[in-house]
Amino acid sequence: MLTGSDLLAKVKELGDATKSELVRECGYVSTKKDGSERLNFTAFYEALLEAKGVSLGESGQGRGKGGRKLSFVTKVQFNGNLLVGKAYTAQLGLEPGDEFEIKLGRKQIKLIPIGGADEDE
Repeated sequence: MLTGSDLLAKVKELGDATKSELVRECGYVSTKKDGSERLNFTAFYEALLEAKGVSLGESGQGRGKGGRKLSFVTKVQFNGNLLVGKAYTAQLGLEPGDEFEIKLGRKQIKLIPIGGADEDE
């Protein structure tokens, strides 16, 4: 699969080829279980946008699954739990099993990574 300047050069070289021909010639093809060809249009267009300098953002950075913007607001749930969603933990690079010390202030909660410094970020 071509990327970057190689992809842009090939697209320019192919001129007025069909969309399917562009995808195929640039290598965005895979083989299905039945042996037939599958053209990967999404991967091709994402690579083309990236090659042209259009950034679609890091995966999971600032957006949840539905493409919603992070609100940085949450509510205490009916059972008393306070939920911090996956989009936030992904943005901070947190992994399952990461541990935090809970520090209570006046009307605030601070989560301090175990072994980390108490910093205001």
